[in-house]
Amino acid sequence: MTERVADYLAGQKDAILDRLLTLIRFPSVSTDPAFESGMRGAREFLLDRLRAIGMQDVRLLEAPGGQPAVYGAWLGAGPDKPTIMIYGHYDVQPADPLELWHSPPFEPAIRDGRIHARGASDVKGSTTIAIETIAGFLAVEGGCPVNVKLFLEGEEEVGSPSLTGIIERNRDLLRADAMLSADGGGAAGPRPVLNIGCRGITALQFRLRTASKDAHSGKVGGAMRNALHEMAKLVASLHDEQGRVAVEGFEAGAAPISNALRAEAASLPLDEAAWYAEFGATPFGDPAYSVRERTTLRPTVEVNGMWGGYTGAGGKTVTPAEAHAKLTMRLVPGQNPAAAQEAVKAHLERMAPRGVTLAFDYTPGGTRAYTLPADHPLRAATAAVLRREKGGEPAVTRLGGTVPITTIFAEELGMDSLMFGLASPDEDAHAPNEFFRLSSLEEGLRLWPLLLTELGGMRAADFRRPA
Repeated sequence: MTERVADYLAGQKDAILDRLLTLIRFPSVSTDPAFESGMRGAREFLLDRLRAIGMQDVRLLEAPGGQPAVYGAWLGAGPDKPTIMIYGHYDVQPADPLELWHSPPFEPAIRDGRIHARGASDVKGSTTIAIETIAGFLAVEGGCPVNVKLFLEGEEEVGSPSLTGIIERNRDLLRADAMLSADGGGAAGPRPVLNIGCRGITALQFRLRTASKDAHSGKVGGAMRNALHEMAKLVASLHDEQGRVAVEGFEAGAAPISNALRAEAASLPLDEAAWYAEFGATPFGDPAYSVRERTTLRPTVEVNGMWGGYTGAGGKTVTPAEAHAKLTMRLVPGQNPAAAQEAVKAHLERMAPRGVTLAFDYTPGGTRAYTLPADHPLRAATAAVLRREKGGEPAVTRLGGTVPITTIFAEELGMDSLMFGLASPDEDAHAPNEFFRLSSLEEGLRLWPLLLTELGGMRAADFRRPA
């Protein structure tokens, strides 16, 4: 890369920041139909921006009943150059609980060099960096060093349920040699980090019932099962006292953690005491593994929500007849999402006492864990850029969360992915007061052009898998 593109983007930083703040202001919450106008507004903004920077074939890719993806392409580098799919998503998590935010979640506030807003870190900041990098090449060089296809999903935060349908309708359009994801952190900060994979995910929502109706707690208390008590016992049975998953068959197929994987995890030092202090929490989890191993290499079962009975102001003396819970399971290589889900369902059914009935309301299929092969050109190119820019060999790590498209594109299109987002682990993604560092925006506007230039020195043939 000539320095011209990076210099141009640095000079455009204020205008780029303004566009990022505009995108953040759209409340694009994919899980809640009440935010459909925010989803639509974000899509329209992105479509207009892609057309304005000179991308071709800009359009929406739809699947029945789901949120469409935003697509655009620039294919002028020639057939010998690799075609890189660039991925981001425009949907965000709900902002609840609103009362814990220090400023309105969809009114971005800049404080202490940070943009505080829902979606700033996950992942509108990094998505904007990817788009503006393409814009910089088209404006300064008249083209990109590689062929580019841009895919901005609208359902990442709900597990990408429509993604397979979008692929089925647009399989030829979406073919590329590899994918570079703006989702998945690791690129920001002084330490070079190569993020080569992520855990998989599946989920359950279920309810239990102990009686046909709620009752006066003074009349029935002590003689009738309380649905919330039973729910508390049931979810507590998922783990032992140290936090190990206590579900028979849950880890079936999970690949053992090799010494090499443990060494990779240890190559990125973590001050565990400081890590717990950041969350105001105390140490917990299987003592046989480090915190980094627990959060990236081990499978989990987590209760994300539990409710029932009376939750309004003041008190209500009721013995509830029904309780609800939402669970997610993070999966490691080798685990099958359907099998893991079935193991948890079987455990819950086995542990429910007589007189308690269960119903499963939400059982999505889920996504397997993903790992980028060790000899893939994306790894070589990214490591070379990080060595030059940050010095030293990059630490290799995995994302504890899930980027479903990595697995889905690998399975459906034979396309491998590397995650090169600029978000940092401490930015409170999915929590109140999420933020994105302005320094990460500046850093990304240099690193992304460097990486596309490095990839432009390769041939399309370099990305072909052996037959």
